Amino acid sequence: MSDLVTGDAVVLGLRPARVASRGLAFALDLLVYFTGYTLVMIALTFATASLDAAAQAAVMVASFVLVLVGVPIAVETLSHGRSLGKLACGLRVVRDDGGPIRFRHALVRGAMGVVELLMTVGSVACIASLVSARGRRLGDVFAGTLVIRERVPGAQVLPVPPPPPWLAGRFAGLDLSAVPEGLWLAIRQYLTRMNQLDPQVGAAMAARLADDLVARTGAPAPAGVPAAAFLMAVVHERQSRDAAKAFRPAAQAQAPAQAPVPVPVPVPVHVPVAAPAPVPPVATPVEAPAPRAGGFAPPA
Repeated sequence: MSDLVTGDAVVLGLRPARVASRGLAFALDLLVYFTGYTLVMIALTFATASLDAAAQAAVMVASFVLVLVGVPIAVETLSHGRSLGKLACGLRVVRDDGGPIRFRHALVRGAMGVVELLMTVGSVACIASLVSARGRRLGDVFAGTLVIRERVPGAQVLPVPPPPPWLAGRFAGLDLSAVPEGLWLAIRQYLTRMNQLDPQVGAAMAARLADDLVARTGAPAPAGVPAAAFLMAVVHERQSRDAAKAFRPAAQAQAPAQAPVPVPVPVPVHVPVAAPAPVPPVATPVEAPAPRAGGFAPPA
């Protein structure tokens, strides 16, 4: 594996490509480019039949430079280091720091490839790759690039060791929003490989990572807690938060939506009021007129 080290002092697990795989990828690329060059030459031969010999030679040289030099540079730039041959062999060109290449890297590789690949039939590139510890040819050395293998057997992913039980849940209120992903990656790789490190080197790395984590969170580590245990507890807290965030939407989607309970609206009830019973008129007795003097009683 390569000894590429990022700014976080993390060794990248990249596998440099060897001479055999790189030679096969170059042969496939050369076959494709020469096929395209032949087709272009046939078309130019008919198109420039009316020109003189000097003009035809200039067109041939320009087409050679364009097809066999310009096209590989453009392909590596646009595909970020994956030409057709490299794609078929599972290879890729990356920078020394593991990032994707740009136009200037592809330009230097293509310019040096004319000398060490085309003019010397690959002999200089083969010798340089055999001498280099990481299998780099001269174009890779001058461009600051490396050809790596992308399709490698899957390695076993080691889990992060759990924190001590007395630290579980102790950092639930810690603000982890300012911690960058690069620092998380460095902490995770240290925790998965700390048993393979020298005890003194591992303790120094744990202390430095813990200081970086404290500086990002703004909360000091508890007194008496080892640096490695502190890192385990904080990583475990972050994993718990990520798991809760990932499974919360699914739980909400599976839960049936409860229909709102309608609030009964009181309906006014009209109670019919019985009409009062009619009161029968009371007959007033009429007094009979008194008899007049003379003893005559009027007729009734």
